[in-house]
Amino acid sequence: LQSQFDPDNTGYISTEKFRSLLQRHGSELDPHKLEVLLALADSNSEGRICYQDFVNLMSNKRSNSFRQAILQGNRRLCSKALLEETGLSLSQRLIRHVAYETLPREIDRKWYYDSYTCCPPPWFMITITIVAFFLYNGVVLDRFVLQVSHPLYLKNALLYHPQLRAQAWRYLTYIFMHAGIEHLGLNVVLQLLVGVPLEMVHGAARISFVYVAGVVAGSLAVSVADMRAPVVGSSGGVYALVSAHLANIVMNWSGMKCQFKLLRMAVALICMSFEFGRAVWLRFHPSAYPPCPHPSFMAHLGGVMVGITLGVIILRNYEQRLQDQTLWWIFLSIYIIFVLFAIFWNIFAYSLLDLKLPPPP
Repeated sequence: LQSQFDPDNTGYISTEKFRSLLQRHGSELDPHKLEVLLALADSNSEGRICYQDFVNLMSNKRSNSFRQAILQGNRRLCSKALLEETGLSLSQRLIRHVAYETLPREIDRKWYYDSYTCCPPPWFMITITIVAFFLYNGVVLDRFVLQVSHPLYLKNALLYHPQLRAQAWRYLTYIFMHAGIEHLGLNVVLQLLVGVPLEMVHGAARISFVYVAGVVAGSLAVSVADMRAPVVGSSGGVYALVSAHLANIVMNWSGMKCQFKLLRMAVALICMSFEFGRAVWLRFHPSAYPPCPHPSFMAHLGGVMVGITLGVIILRNYEQRLQDQTLWWIFLSIYIIFVLFAIFWNIFAYSLLDLKLPPPP
């Protein structure tokens, strides 16, 4: 094709040759992909198209120059919206629903709808929910959840405890413990309802990064702002995902076409507020194991801060290279600075402040 349409090896093909190629092979292409290609031809004012952009597009890749041509050009997409298509199977309707729940631009929805193959499936959120929460708590601990009044609540190697903060794995493994069945239930529901669709669209790498970053920020926030308290629960990671998703909806309100988006936001905020309010009440409630207080609620706030910074950037830039985004590097640098600050705080501040920490379990 390059020798035929770009004989001088300039790296470009003319829009006339490009259109003739589309007319010749248009019936072999997905209708939405053909629509994108036509939009690419219509939006180019120089009379030529980058050959590599065309190759990338046919390989289900979209370069930055291609995105700029589509998003900034005066395109006219003449076909009907994805939401108006009929005769779809159950799986196709599910994919379309996920696209409208998470993506603000029609061109991205159609691209995702045509490109998604469910391979790989959203394995991260499902695995972390089933294996971490139910399998571990149910099989290893012989119970699905440990109440804060249970004798084994503090006597395990998972939760974060200020006296055991040198055991670095506790900054992550505390998500496997929950302070009550209502704590576990709300986190699982929010994690599956929000996390699985986000992973279907953005992939396991991006979503797992937001989730783990929220988890680490949550435990570090507790070690800095609530230094005497332990922490349990996956609220840091869950709140990072949910807050990023809600912030993305607010920032792209006019483009989000999900049904009942106002009602969905209200329900999510009510659930988050209820769980956060319960955590605050529990923190100041008399402890069953004095002098060790009940779990801290600061992990929730650490997760929210990750969600509205790193999370928003990741969800906003669908299928774009994050390393090309200036704001991504700014927020990532802020996050790294906070982590380094919290590490040094844990090393020096506890001894300098001469705190009376609760005894180790």
